[in-house]
Amino acid sequence: MRIAIVTDAWTPQVNGVVRTLQTTRAELERMGHVVEVISPDLYGSIPCPTYPEIRLALVRAGVIGQAIAAFRPDAVHLATEGPLCLAARRWCLRGGVPFTTAYHTHFPDYVAQRTGLPATWFWRYIRWFHGPAQAVLVSTRSVRDQLRAHGVANVRPWGRGVDLAAFTPDAPPLQAFADLPRPIMLYVGRVAVEKNLEAFLSADHPGTKMVVGDGPARATLERAHPDARFLGPLFGADLAGAYAGADVFVFPSRTDTFGLVMIEALACGTPVAAFPVTGPVDIVTPETGALADDLAQAIAAALTKDRSTCAGYGRSFSWDRSAREFLSGLHAIAPDLLDSAA
Repeated sequence: MRIAIVTDAWTPQVNGVVRTLQTTRAELERMGHVVEVISPDLYGSIPCPTYPEIRLALVRAGVIGQAIAAFRPDAVHLATEGPLCLAARRWCLRGGVPFTTAYHTHFPDYVAQRTGLPATWFWRYIRWFHGPAQAVLVSTRSVRDQLRAHGVANVRPWGRGVDLAAFTPDAPPLQAFADLPRPIMLYVGRVAVEKNLEAFLSADHPGTKMVVGDGPARATLERAHPDARFLGPLFGADLAGAYAGADVFVFPSRTDTFGLVMIEALACGTPVAAFPVTGPVDIVTPETGALADDLAQAIAAALTKDRSTCAGYGRSFSWDRSAREFLSGLHAIAPDLLDSAA
């Protein structure tokens, strides 16, 4: 099968959406499928206001359409709600080409936090953008229910997985963790306002707070919380060592739809503390972590969980199954449609 994936989120961005798309492409290619990624690095772009690391591609619908038609895909998937996918959506609708979409982030809440405008305004855009899709792929049941409650129909499951070769309880702990006051409370991800890191760094619990990742809020948070350790981005064995060496993984975000880092931490045997919101409620079980409106309370409860139970549960998340769910949600394109659309 030939699959065209259009996305506004791609390298050099470092986030869960990019990692999900990269891993899904690798799994699909391993299965023998051919995947073409149409991303902002292929076109002229400008930095996103308030989030300059994200580039917004400036391209007409016809240009995107030419790229799609030249690839001759059997299916088209629009991964994000940004300008590149808007252009592809416009071309698909104009030519009657079916497509699927995905809902990776609580876009209305995310944009509301950055603009100060009501999230209800942005739900109108979500309904409009995803409405014509043959299927909207989502990671969890609670996201499905939320989209349906806001008038988005035809929602299909697309779960996530863990690189089980990399993320394991046997990963050697980071040297940076040596001799630090325990428990070590770890956060991994973007250091940005929508991740709600202030809630983690302000949580009243003894021990050492560690932050892995980078982003526009890092300098401000480092000044405000001098006792916390900011390690910057980590990858591969170092990232696995951070997960395995921590005593608890803290996920303070209220806007993520899944939280790939949570299942990576669990696969390394580290229990999770989070708020009882979409994402954590679908992933964290009473045996593998704790959810509470008081994050310090959730941390204290998560520290009592059995690490081997966490690791066993984390290993149940498979990228192979994720890729097969993605495939089952796609909608086939009749070849003559591409000819007429082009």
